[in-house]
Amino acid sequence: MTVAQFFGCGLLAFGPPVAMFAITIATDPIRTIMLVASAFFWLLALLFSSILYCAVVQLQDTIVFGLVFSVLFQELFRFLWFLLIQKAEGGLKKVSDGNVQIVENKHILAYVSGLGFGIISGAFSLVNVLADMTGPGTVGLKGDPANFFVASAVTSLAFTLLHIFWGVLFFNALHRRAYLQLAYVILCHLLASGITLMNPMYGLTIPTVWVLTVLSGGLALVVAGGSHSTLAAACRPRHPPILRVPTPQLTSQDTAL
Repeated sequence: MTVAQFFGCGLLAFGPPVAMFAITIATDPIRTIMLVASAFFWLLALLFSSILYCAVVQLQDTIVFGLVFSVLFQELFRFLWFLLIQKAEGGLKKVSDGNVQIVENKHILAYVSGLGFGIISGAFSLVNVLADMTGPGTVGLKGDPANFFVASAVTSLAFTLLHIFWGVLFFNALHRRAYLQLAYVILCHLLASGITLMNPMYGLTIPTVWVLTVLSGGLALVVAGGSHSTLAAACRPRHPPILRVPTPQLTSQDTAL
């Protein structure tokens, strides 16, 4: 049972992000490199927030302190990653081997960067939980509700998607100097992270996080130039084209034979 729960929660949390990576990024080496580099910047944010948390001994008992500065460091390093990309734009065009779409289309680069942030964030938030999930014992940890693992997987998936949407909104806000949009990303990140402090009240925390996910996804769709019709067209099943061979026309000589 524990192994089944492990694979179920693991696929629930990482199945969609891995599918997105395989379909939209894995075939392009430049996108893959950018994803790994953006994930490294998230790790730098984690490192600096951990250093600050360990340095300020008086506030180590206050979880809110660590949460707020962790969010701020993540957004700071998202901004530094944006600046680095802007500086390296000329080099990206040279090594892109004619495929300049990732450089010219800013939303693609923002999506790749957001997915890098999201995957590494989800991995660090859930790997320890998955390790405890394999047993021995029954599903659930001592003192926690039985649905702790499933709730953790669902929340991890939401934050992975949120990082993608935040990346698109954040980069678009910097390009267009839309400071209200930039403030939305930071405040939404603080709210989504802060609401998890109310766990294990999953009936409140999970719907709230997913409402923010849907809202951020809708805003990201709009700023990327999408609409209801384009979303419906993307979700519509596509049938493979049918090859039709024209029937040869019989001539009078063929008829006589």
